[in-house]
Amino acid sequence: MTVPTFEPVARFLAEFHRLSPAQQAAFRHAVALFRDGLTSGSFHPKLRVKSFKSESGVYEMTWAYNGRALWQYGDPIPGKPGPHVEWLRIGTHDIFER
Repeated sequence: MTVPTFEPVARFLAEFHRLSPAQQAAFRHAVALFRDGLTSGSFHPKLRVKSFKSESGVYEMTWAYNGRALWQYGDPIPGKPGPHVEWLRIGTHDIFER
């Protein structure tokens, strides 16, 4: 079985720590669904995963009513089969503007 790997960039970590504890919990719950989608090849419709229009190779994911995250596929990690995801941004819909 392939297991996805994740790596947050510094900006993502800073934005994540500014989220409320409830928002952080909602994101963690969404990541469980996201991980299942990476493994199965079909994302849960609630996550609304799609290409990010402003930057090629970047995707957006909805993790709450006004919660969004941007991510991209990274190079696989040697010895760890499965897709590798780099988390780029997290916050409200405003991350698309900044």
